[in-house]
Amino acid sequence: MRTGAAAGHVGYFHEAICYDSDEELLAVVLPFLLGGVEAGEPTLVSFGERHAALVRSALPADSGVQFLAGGDVYARPTAAIRSYRRLLAEHVAAGAGQIRIVGELAPAALGTTWDWWARYESAINHAYDEFPLWSMCAYDRRVTPAPVLADVLRTHPRVALPDGRHLPSETYTDPLVYLTEPRPVLPDPIQYTPPLVELVEPSPARARAAVYDADRGHLPPDDVEDLVVAVSETVTNALRHGRRPVALRLWSGPDRIVVTVHDGGDGPKDPFAGLLPTGNGANGGLGLWITHQSCNHVTMHRGTDGFTVRLTGGNAHVTS
Repeated sequence: MRTGAAAGHVGYFHEAICYDSDEELLAVVLPFLLGGVEAGEPTLVSFGERHAALVRSALPADSGVQFLAGGDVYARPTAAIRSYRRLLAEHVAAGAGQIRIVGELAPAALGTTWDWWARYESAINHAYDEFPLWSMCAYDRRVTPAPVLADVLRTHPRVALPDGRHLPSETYTDPLVYLTEPRPVLPDPIQYTPPLVELVEPSPARARAAVYDADRGHLPPDDVEDLVVAVSETVTNALRHGRRPVALRLWSGPDRIVVTVHDGGDGPKDPFAGLLPTGNGANGGLGLWITHQSCNHVTMHRGTDGFTVRLTGGNAHVTS
């Protein structure tokens, strides 16, 4: 049984909150949360520390609202999808007729790694549609760049307003269209310097060795190991599913390692590749899914000369 604005809706009811003040945020969030508790629905908040404290202080004591660790949930897009699908399945198995969640991304996600979070916001319209979920994604207009806000409206079918209205987004774009549109990929600043390594037709073992050799001990060991896995998977995909020649380039800086793997093919046909597992990995889908869980940032670019995957280990939030 669905309640509130999602009453009668089947599947995922996905809304954005674009607000200008704490008061506007609370004007949308409090009725949403209290309405869920009153209806006996699992009602969850996945905010950062400041906004979680703001909402807690505005709710009645022992409100019944559950607070998640937002930073843990939104570590990487693919991990977020996997975590939420597991959580939603558990609530449905327990008999939930609707689940309400309000969440926000960390401020760093709105910068240089926004492209894969934009893909996340689009893909979850499909990934969560088997569940009776009503969620709101909060974006503060005061700190969110205009291009990001434009993407928010294109990836959310609806917007929730402080005056209580729930309206369709005029620019919403179906994921099958949005995820296949060409998107510019800005070079990491480190790519303006000559690469430390250039390999043609590398074996996965040679690619792994190149990452280990490039590590100067500045990156956390887990980041290096994760990047090794991602590079190996990406090279394997390119050799199996791409078009020769395959070229690997690697740049190493004090806080990150950046690797690109290029082949002359068109890349995966599945628009959800990387964010969702695709069958048995045909056309590189499963390898990209593993890669998206292993790196701090992944970009994919189709150009006139082929398909390029860029992988970042270490600090991916670099502006200069």
